[in-house]
Amino acid sequence: MLDTVHYKTRQREAFRDDVVAGLSAAGKTLPSRWLYDDRGCELFERITALEEYYPTRTETAILRQHAAEMAELCGPGASLLEYGAGAGVKTEILLGALHSPRAYLPVDIAGDFLDLTAARIRRRFPRLEVQPLVADFTTDFDLPDELPAAGRVGFFPGSTIGNLDAAETAAFLRQMRRHAGRQGAAIIGVDLRKDLSILLPAYDDLEGITAEFNLNLLHRINRELDADFAPDQFRHQARWNEAESAVEMHLVSQCAQTAAVDGQVFHFAPGETIHTESSRKYDPAGFGAAAQRAGWRVEHIWTDPARRFAVFGLKAVPNRRFE
Repeated sequence: MLDTVHYKTRQREAFRDDVVAGLSAAGKTLPSRWLYDDRGCELFERITALEEYYPTRTETAILRQHAAEMAELCGPGASLLEYGAGAGVKTEILLGALHSPRAYLPVDIAGDFLDLTAARIRRRFPRLEVQPLVADFTTDFDLPDELPAAGRVGFFPGSTIGNLDAAETAAFLRQMRRHAGRQGAAIIGVDLRKDLSILLPAYDDLEGITAEFNLNLLHRINRELDADFAPDQFRHQARWNEAESAVEMHLVSQCAQTAAVDGQVFHFAPGETIHTESSRKYDPAGFGAAAQRAGWRVEHIWTDPARRFAVFGLKAVPNRRFE
């Protein structure tokens, strides 16, 4: 209990520090990880079912088609480490294909949502050891000592890797390599570059679910940080950044206004934005090179017929500097 209370206290402090620092910058920004409180996770699961949001159904089809090959890459007795587990729906496909998996360790920042995921996986796989871990996968953290060292497989579906910038991507891939160990493996979903007529609607759907998901961040700040944002005075916007090869999500101020956060006041001009998320799109060679620099070797690249999405199968390169 004390550990849980301590974690929540540290999480609030980190949230406050990120919000104050981001809103104090010349170009206001907020880290995308804070979009995913319990309400944010629920909204994101609704987004994944939208017609415009191709990544989920495309990746799911790839996983279903190639699950046996992925299981071969993982090997028998695997312990699956899922980063940013969310609802863990795609995880069931992979777990169902694995040969005698030993453990499943879902990692997520949203503890209540994580508990629901862990409970569902336990019902679906009653013989599997399930060890949920509440943690921010973008920060440095250690795995439980009792988790078997052999057969560890990092699983990072959903193209969430695209939410990280170059430095964060490098740090995350190195941490995953450290967690997996020198004989480990990884399976990572990566969204590929494509026409903007497909990309942009995926982040600005006609039903407005993505807008609600983005604006929920302001509601969260109000709830958790004693803030007084007026969310109805902001609107959601998705835009393409060619230099970063990324779709960006912004919250656009509709008027001149102020908002107080934990006693600090921030001013917004009409049209000024808060950059809340970037979703970077890769070409296969570019992502493969990033993985190799972090201690991985590309074993497989599974794609859909239209090459909208790719799932990378990686094996650890034995090298002490990555341990």
